[in-house]
Order: sequence, then structure tokens, then C-alpha cells
Amino acid sequence: MGRGALTQTLFNAGLPASLRRGDVEVLIAQQQLNVAVVEQLHAARLAFYAALYNRSLESLRREQQRRLQENVATQRTRYEAGLGDKSALASATVQASELDTRIEGAHRTDLDARLQLALAMGIDPAKASLPEPEGELQSIPLRLDVDSETAAALQRRADLKLARLFVRAANEDQRIIEADYYPAVIGSLPGEYVPVTGIHREGSTSKTQDFIGSEIREKAAYTWRVVDNGKVGGAVLRARSAREINELTCRKLETNIPRELSRIANDLKTTEVREKSLASATAAAEESARAVQQNLASGLVSPLEYRVTQNFFLETKSGLLDAIYQHNLAMAEWDRATGRYFQFSDDTTKSR
Repeated sequence: MGRGALTQTLFNAGLPASLRRGDVEVLIAQQQLNVAVVEQLHAARLAFYAALYNRSLESLRREQQRRLQENVATQRTRYEAGLGDKSALASATVQASELDTRIEGAHRTDLDARLQLALAMGIDPAKASLPEPEGELQSIPLRLDVDSETAAALQRRADLKLARLFVRAANEDQRIIEADYYPAVIGSLPGEYVPVTGIHREGSTSKTQDFIGSEIREKAAYTWRVVDNGKVGGAVLRARSAREINELTCRKLETNIPRELSRIANDLKTTEVREKSLASATAAAEESARAVQQNLASGLVSPLEYRVTQNFFLETKSGLLDAIYQHNLAMAEWDRATGRYFQFSDDTTKSR
């Protein structure tokens, strides 16, 4: 008699570790999208604030130039009437023309900010006009609780969630590679050939169990192979290195959040104090400039004094506008650092 067997692997799931992470890849893709959305929203918000700031700055300087041009007309009238000298007219003319460069600079910066806003909004500047931001810059006082906001940011920031998912994926990779386990389905086809009948099978107790001719039996086996392929080099070492790098990056993000929120909170307090100081200085400078302008028309003050008061008013007004702009930028950074970009507006009222 003769015996033979044929074994064939029907299915082998020895796939790369990165393809056996389960839902981790889907979660990573989702958080990568969230991080990209946050960055896009933040860039659009900064461009919007920049456009409002430069438009207001250009408007402020044009208004100041209009006042200076009125002074030029007043000095020309006095000169033609013989009540003033030519040097006063020349000084007023130079003072008015000095703002041309600053106005043009603010206008160019405004166009650049609107261009950045259009790109952030997905608008093609070659096919559509640049967006016109609506509204004015405002300063809204905030009630900040750094400790509670830090705890919330550790839970909801998209970049931190992504970093934790990378750590989880690296752990899965290392575990799978170190164990090297995967299912395998193996089919076998054993056969026995008996040329003569009537031969008793060993261990048989009846004729039904005896050989009556050639026999072929088929069967399938399912196994789960576990092979330890070492933990000191090759793919395992690379997976461990990737895991350690991801863990270090995640810890850096977690430890940096409290420092970042404290810094932004201090910036917000500083801008609020600066804004209050400049608001008082601007009101005083505007009143002084108005009084000097009235006295200049009657010849009671010199053109130099008028020029000094107008320049001081312009600088304090510009400084106030810059303080409000910096406050809005700090607010945007606070919302980004606390992970508020995916919240509805109702959720942020408690902290403001």
C-alpha cells in the first residue's frame, strides 16, 4: 500500500504592521484634517484682522492729511492777506505731503492682507475681486482662567489628539512586529492507496472500518502562528525608535500648552493696559490738537507748535489702533491654543 499527502496554504494574513492597525489609520486621517482646518481658520482670521487694521490705519492717516490740507489752505489765505509769512505756508505744505508715503504704505499692506484673506477663503484673485472685510476692530475684555483652560485644551486640541494617535499607532506597529502573529488557513489532501481488498486496518473492530480500496480524504486547518522575531534590530528597532519620537513629541506638546496659555494671557493683560493708557492719551491729544488748530487760524500759536500737536495726535491714535489690533491677535492665539476653533460661539461665552 502507499500513502501520500498534499498541503497548500489557502490564506496567509502576513501583512505589513501598518495595515493591521484597525481604525487607527481612519482616526489619524480625521485628526489630520482637523489640524489642517484649524490652521486654515486661524490664517483666515489673522488675515481678516490685518485687513481691518490696515484699512483703519489708512483711513486715520487720510483724515489726518485732510486736516493738514485744511491748515495749508488757512496758511495760504493768511499769506495772501499779508497776515503770515511764506515759511509758514511752506511748512504746512511739507507737513501735509509727508503723509503720502505712509498712506501708500498702509494701502499696499491692506491689499496684501486682503490677498492673504482671499487665498485662505479659497478665492482665486485672478478670477474674482478681493474680499472687503466688514466691521471694525474691537477690544473685548476677557476673563481668563489659565488652569481650567489648560485642562480643557489638553482634551480638545486637534494637534495633541493627532500626536496621541501617532503614539498609539507606533505602539501597535511595534507590538505586531515583535510578535509577528497573523492567521493562516491551510488545506490538506491526504490519500491512501490499497491495491488489494480484504486487508484489515490496524485498530479496526469491524469490516466497515477495513480497507475496501483507495481512499482520499480532504480537510482544512486554521492556525494562528506566533513567532518571536527578536527585539534588538531591524524592523523592531525602527518601530521602537518611531514610538519614542512620537512619545517625546506628544509630551512636548502637553508640557508646552500651560506655558503658551500663560504667555498669551500675559499678552492680553498687557494689551488691555496699553489700550487704556493710549485711549486716555489719544483723547487728550485730540483736544489739544483741536485747540491749537483754532488758535493757529487766528495766529496765536506758531506752525511748529501746530505740527508737534498734530504729529503727537497721529502717533497716539495710531498706537491705540495698534493696541486694539494686537489684542485681537492675542485673542486669536488664545482660541487656537485652547482648541476653541471647533466650538460653537455659545460655548465660549463663559470664559469671556
